[in-house]
Amino acid sequence: MEATSANLSSRDRMRPLRYLWRIPLVLLHIVLAILICALVLSWAGGVMKNGREPFAHRAIRLWSVLLLRIFGFRSRRFGTPLADPVLFVANHTSWLDITVVHSQRAACFVAKAEIAGWPLVGWMAARGGTIFHRRGSNHSLASVMAVMVERLRAGRAVAVFPEGGTGHNGVLRIFHARIFQAALDAEVPVQPVALRFARQGRRVIDAGFRENETFMGNVIRLLGEAPLDVEVHFLEPVPVSADGRRRMAEASRERIALALDTDTPA
Repeated sequence: MEATSANLSSRDRMRPLRYLWRIPLVLLHIVLAILICALVLSWAGGVMKNGREPFAHRAIRLWSVLLLRIFGFRSRRFGTPLADPVLFVANHTSWLDITVVHSQRAACFVAKAEIAGWPLVGWMAARGGTIFHRRGSNHSLASVMAVMVERLRAGRAVAVFPEGGTGHNGVLRIFHARIFQAALDAEVPVQPVALRFARQGRRVIDAGFRENETFMGNVIRLLGEAPLDVEVHFLEPVPVSADGRRRMAEASRERIALALDTDTPA
């Protein structure tokens, strides 16, 4: 089952009031992010040892949970994430997706290169271990794959969006198979992760980007939205196939699609 927030928003008299307290909290939370990036991520290690989560990971996870709460989102986890090292592959509908995953598990994300040039955001992403990729460039992809393999072999978790961009209207796009080669080269498992916005267990498909909606337009809209659940479904790992990256991509997409279209308990 799927739903949109349009009808709810049209009669939501609380929307103006939410802006009054959410906007100041977001600004304060950005200051907290700067402090974490400058004082914590500059020295803390990023590798789990003996199953223990590093302090830097806990800081990222706490900051992510608090940001979601400011927006009125409650993060819920389903399933169990694999231990590091692992390659997480997730669907992509919102700029919040990285924060949603980080609310449950810290990982190095692969993101578009344009983010690196964004004021403040680019710096924070780099401090958090983001691997930047210039879309459409085979040279950039080769470099990104090499960094992914290096970090996976070092015992870290890496997360990617195989769709190559954000989807709209609840549509799950085709997964690019080449990115799965990093897991094969590093000899680590691949775990699909379904990211799902929901209200009372029913999927809300327009919590992410609407078509032609700008980043700031989406931020402003979400700041006024009524509370939502953001679900992180850690699914069964896909079988590793040295001669079948495409099968791995298709299997990951199928498992995520099934999780997205299944109602969850309210």
